[in-house]
Amino acid sequence: MATPAPPHEPARRRPPRGRVSPEALAAERGGAVEGLAWLGRPPEAKASILYRLLRLFARFLIFVVFRFRIRTSGQEYLPHSGYFLVGAAHRGWIDPFVVMHAIPAQPRAWFLGSAPSTFTSRWRERLIHRLGGLLPVWRGGVGIDQHVDSARAVIANGAVFVQMPEGTVSGPPGRVGPFRTGWAVIALRTDAPIVPLAIAGTEELYVGHRMASQVLPPTSARALAGLEPGAPLPVAGTREELDLAHVMNESLTAILGPVVEALYPATVDPPGQPRRLRKRLTWLLLRPGRLDRDP
Repeated sequence: MATPAPPHEPARRRPPRGRVSPEALAAERGGAVEGLAWLGRPPEAKASILYRLLRLFARFLIFVVFRFRIRTSGQEYLPHSGYFLVGAAHRGWIDPFVVMHAIPAQPRAWFLGSAPSTFTSRWRERLIHRLGGLLPVWRGGVGIDQHVDSARAVIANGAVFVQMPEGTVSGPPGRVGPFRTGWAVIALRTDAPIVPLAIAGTEELYVGHRMASQVLPPTSARALAGLEPGAPLPVAGTREELDLAHVMNESLTAILGPVVEALYPATVDPPGQPRRLRKRLTWLLLRPGRLDRDP
C-alpha cells in the first residue's frame, strides 16, 4: 500500500524588506553628515523667491492635481518667530506639507528629518540642500549634540524648528505612537517655546483624500516636565535630564493624543469610497516597505 503524501505546507512568506538601508546610503555619500554640517550655512528664516515658487508649485500639486483636502485650525496660537514645533501623528511623506500648510511661509520651517527616507536620489538631495528646510538625521548617527546646535541656530535666527517625535512613519492610524526622547532633550537644552501640532489622516493617500491638523497653545519644556516657571533646567547629559525627557514624553502624549483621535474620524472615508492612485500616492516620496500599522 502506498504511503500517503504528506499534506502540503503553504510556503512561508518572508517579511518585506525595510524601505531603506541607512548604512549603504551613508556610505555612498562618504559618511553620515548631519545637521548644520551637511547644510553648510546658517538656517535662514526669510522665505526666498525660489522657496515661495516651489511652495506654490507644491500647493498646486497637492490641492489641484491630487485634490487633497487639509482642514487646519489654531493658527492664532502661533508665535511670530523663533519656536519649536512638535507634530504627531507622523504617518507619511505628506506630513511636512501639512505642517507648512498650518504655518505661514515666513518665518521658514526647518525639519529635523530622516536622511535615509529623503535622500533616495542625488537630485533630491541637491535640490533640498539648495532650497533648505531640512536638517538631516542618519539613524544611529553621531549623537544629539549636533541636532541641539541645529535647533539653536534655527530658533536664534527667528525660524521654526520642526520635529516629529515618533521618528518614523510607522504606527497606528488615528493615534499617536511612542515618542522618542530626542525632541525632549533638544527642548530642554534650547528652552524655546514649544508649539504642539496634531495631525490626522496621513497614513494613506489617494485622490481627494481628507486630512486635518490643529495648532495647540504654546507650552514650554518646564511646563511639560512639571517644573515651576524659571526653575533651573538639568545639566546636559545627566540622568536627571533623561528622566525629565521621559516625563515630557508622557505630557506631550497626553496633550496631542486626544486631539489626534478627535480629528481622525473626519478624515476617514466609507469603505466604498473610490481610492484612486492610493498605492502610488501613499508611497510617492517613500520607498515601499512595511509600516507595522495596526489594522
